Amino acid sequence: MTDAELPALLHSLLRAVGNRPDDIALRMHLATLLMNAGRSAEAVAHCSAVLQCDPGNSAAIDLLATAASRLHIEFGDVVTPSEFDWHAAEAEMADIAQPTVADLEWPESLLADVGGLDGVKQRLELTYLTPMRNPDLRKVYGRGLPGGLLMYGPPGCGKTFLAQVVAGELGARFYPIAMSDVLGAAIGGEQNLHEVFEVARRNAPCVLFLDELDLLGFHRAWPWPDNSLRNVMNQLLSEMDSVASADEGVFVLGATSQPWDVDSVLLRPGRFDRLLLVDPPDAGAREAILRFHLRARPTENIDLVALVLRTEHFSGADIAYLCDLASERALWDSVRENYQRPVRMTDFDGAFDEVRPSVATWLHSARDIVMFADTVGRYDDLVDYLRRRRMV
Repeated sequence: MTDAELPALLHSLLRAVGNRPDDIALRMHLATLLMNAGRSAEAVAHCSAVLQCDPGNSAAIDLLATAASRLHIEFGDVVTPSEFDWHAAEAEMADIAQPTVADLEWPESLLADVGGLDGVKQRLELTYLTPMRNPDLRKVYGRGLPGGLLMYGPPGCGKTFLAQVVAGELGARFYPIAMSDVLGAAIGGEQNLHEVFEVARRNAPCVLFLDELDLLGFHRAWPWPDNSLRNVMNQLLSEMDSVASADEGVFVLGATSQPWDVDSVLLRPGRFDRLLLVDPPDAGAREAILRFHLRARPTENIDLVALVLRTEHFSGADIAYLCDLASERALWDSVRENYQRPVRMTDFDGAFDEVRPSVATWLHSARDIVMFADTVGRYDDLVDYLRRRRMV
């Protein structure tokens, strides 16, 4: 491979990893090429991302050590393994891992800002927001504070955005935490999780959003990889029970694309006792997503109706990537022809050849699970959705 070809390959791989961030083999291939191209800092970052998903990945560990060594050489600071102070590095990482108020924000988005998804918004209003907004009515009917809300559905369909909307509706801070960050923290996972809840309590009212909950919610009957995961699980149960028993203004939301992998102990009353299916984007939602991602780009004769029809089974992330690819085609033409060309429907025609809808795959897998294993009717909303789509 020539030096001229390498940047183009790296660009393509970076784009592919952005579209498939959990593809470990692809990310490792990219990290190797980056290191060999003298971009060791980027290689280190990708190795770290792999280790967050797979802490025991020996290839990532070895490549990380090599890339880190080269990084020191590139910056003129040669450090041999025997000279490296691992204890000092761990102490520094412990400080970094501690969550702070800087991680919190005040969202301004409301339900009215969500395009389409009327059924999702109605269920969210009735099952969660209305009880939260009406403490006096809760007392009249002897209803305690709702426990946590677990949102589930295909990846890339707006669960994080809806969590922000909940915070906006409740006038609360928004504190997003990925469980992979908790499990991959330099300090003990259970201590880090406790500090997460403490930060939320100190900044109440606060919506604490725990993403990737299935990474932690292993069925207890299954073999656990190690005791540290069990300790984090027990810590989460303790924190959830504490939040449910005290009116501290902390509202816990979770998200997962694999709710059936979450242990039922997490779904008991007072914990994540409400499940909300976040449907794939309907026509109204897809139009809103397209408008959002094209709003700041030069366009010409874009047929939104046609694009909405062609993006059936596309997630919000798929649509965003589609718009990026279409814009990229216009950009390259503009560079070659030395004038700013707007994005056109022909650009989308080419982009559709490169993007495959991701929702259908999830729906088919989910159908097999809920139709044959959901003995308690936990996923009735999903069954209803599949029936409306004539998939069952």
